[in-house]
Amino acid sequence: MPLIKLTTFVKAPLQRVFDLSRSIDLHKFSMNRFAERPVAGCISGLIEQGETVTWKAKHLFKERTLSVRITAMEAPHSFVDEMLTGDFRSMKHEHYFKECDNGTFIIDHLAFESPYGVVGKMFNQLYLTGYMKRMIEDRNGIIKQVAESNQWKHYLVKEGLGIGN
Repeated sequence: MPLIKLTTFVKAPLQRVFDLSRSIDLHKFSMNRFAERPVAGCISGLIEQGETVTWKAKHLFKERTLSVRITAMEAPHSFVDEMLTGDFRSMKHEHYFKECDNGTFIIDHLAFESPYGVVGKMFNQLYLTGYMKRMIEDRNGIIKQVAESNQWKHYLVKEGLGIGN
């Protein structure tokens, strides 16, 4: 089972980074190139523990649907989302946030298992693990850009992302 571990430094307060990371609106914005959109469950605002969201997006030349539930949350230090339904056999994304003197570290642990046995494992090694890693890096880049902005509240309002603190 592939495990992606990433660390991203953001020069912004812990609570801001935590909230931006669980914003449905910012996630949609950061995945715009895949036409990713929430279609059920929590479809805007900040997702909370126990809530679900179902996403539709175009990945790898096909429209795909993924439903996840926030299975754990220790605000503002961590939350976990786990796949309920989707193309993976399983998927678990652990998000950790560590405050430091001049900002916050985002630490991502993404574990997923593809279907299709040996063929799925080969596809993971050859392509999918890198694809998933780049998606998380791109998403964290947007979180970093927004969080570090001197006018991040204004930026979110301007973009229609609806974050208020």
